[in-house]
Amino acid sequence: MTLFNVYSLYPVEPVRGKGSYVYDAQGTEYMDLYGGHAVISIGHAHPHYVQMISEQVARLGFYSNSVENSLQQQLADLLGRLSGYDDYSLFLCNSGAEANENAIKLASFHNGKAKVLAFGKAFHGRTSGAVAATDNPKINAPFNRTANVEFVPLGDAEAVEQKLKTGEFCAVIIEGIQGVAGIHCPSPEFLRQLRELTTQYSVSLILDEIQSGYGRTGQFFAHQVADIRPDLITMAKGMGNGFPIGGVLIAPHYTPWPGMLGTTFGGNHLACAAAIAVLDVFAEENLVQNAAEVGAYLIDELKKIPQIKEVRGRGLMIGIEIEGSASEFRKRLLFEKHIFTGGAGVSTVRLLPALGISKAQADVFLAAFREQLAVGAI
Repeated sequence: MTLFNVYSLYPVEPVRGKGSYVYDAQGTEYMDLYGGHAVISIGHAHPHYVQMISEQVARLGFYSNSVENSLQQQLADLLGRLSGYDDYSLFLCNSGAEANENAIKLASFHNGKAKVLAFGKAFHGRTSGAVAATDNPKINAPFNRTANVEFVPLGDAEAVEQKLKTGEFCAVIIEGIQGVAGIHCPSPEFLRQLRELTTQYSVSLILDEIQSGYGRTGQFFAHQVADIRPDLITMAKGMGNGFPIGGVLIAPHYTPWPGMLGTTFGGNHLACAAAIAVLDVFAEENLVQNAAEVGAYLIDELKKIPQIKEVRGRGLMIGIEIEGSASEFRKRLLFEKHIFTGGAGVSTVRLLPALGISKAQADVFLAAFREQLAVGAI
């Protein structure tokens, strides 16, 4: 049997990790500034994380949601306290796409409408509804294309209002920061306008914080820079530090009924143990504050480099626009400097490191980045 060849793979295989580094079978050390798509939030093989998962799997790895699981409530209590949303409810699932599917379903149940409004260059996942709300025809199969999703330009409040005036929409969905598109930040003012318009027209505001949430921007959620409270907030990526878990934070005005949502694996014992460990480390090591401080330092230093066309983002969610091919530049960083980064589009390098990265580690990256830029454009 062969693997279904849908990934472009680097000829590198990390076999272990520690903190902000991974190592191949030969012991070669790589600095990880991408965290497997923003997934590694507290660092590789964090001792508390390893202990929590190990102890839990030795007790009970899984049972279904047909029985009580106090770990789910423990996770909800911690998450509510650290995020500032302790009056919301939590639905646990397995991934970001699944979180968005359930948020859209809740919005449609809530006001009985079918349409969803999304934004140009949006990415919300690869499952049926989530990919329909993703602005990428290449990954949107004919089966997924639907008249129930419409797109308007990011930042265009007038276009949003013209759509919502029709009375056909159950939800507006927006990323806290567009990640796959190349780190594009909606302005705080635009987020406030969305909150006002969705309230005015009785439409749910869904904040997709799958990549931009969980402390990455220096606040628990990226939208908190605008001082708004969405109706539904979706999460995944850094939530489990690599263990598959997702979730939806649900405002108090949504009323559940038995069978409304459901999942076999969501909120299982191991996933909850992983997610609780992540929040324990957030609190103990002040990782959200560190993301704000080191992220601001990185952004300021990158903006001083004259060869860089633009630096976008907040905290440790950073997009660096360069001349030439970002893909080839990232290969040089990987194979010549042993630094993992991410890409977006033709010319954007993305940084999504673990939230505990130090300024000293940031300086190592900055020196390598400057050196490779000095070599010239790709």
